[in-house]
Amino acid sequence: MLRILPALALILAPLAVQAQAAPLSLEHRMLLRCAATAAMVAHGQETGNAAMASYPDMRERGREFFIRAGVQVMDEAGVSRELVEQELRSEARDIVREDTVHQMVPICLPLIPQEQ
Repeated sequence: MLRILPALALILAPLAVQAQAAPLSLEHRMLLRCAATAAMVAHGQETGNAAMASYPDMRERGREFFIRAGVQVMDEAGVSRELVEQELRSEARDIVREDTVHQMVPICLPLIPQEQ
């Protein structure tokens, strides 16, 4: 019996990883893409990137949106923080590679709470 437990653990471990890597819904992927966009704009504004200065100030509310979006995806999709972080990095890489941050901002701005 004791010899079966380690073998069972080896068999079930990949299943746990597969369950964790379940694909996210389109809504969740878009939320994470907007979170990555907000973070990129906020970083650009903090570092004096002139191209990001034309957008509303995202330094505080963009960071807050980034955090809330990640938590929302974790809660609603039942995925780990590590998976959300991986997806956020992937979205950020895609935005940079495709040079689409300026196309994403108008799409994402309505999702980001306005300053009060």
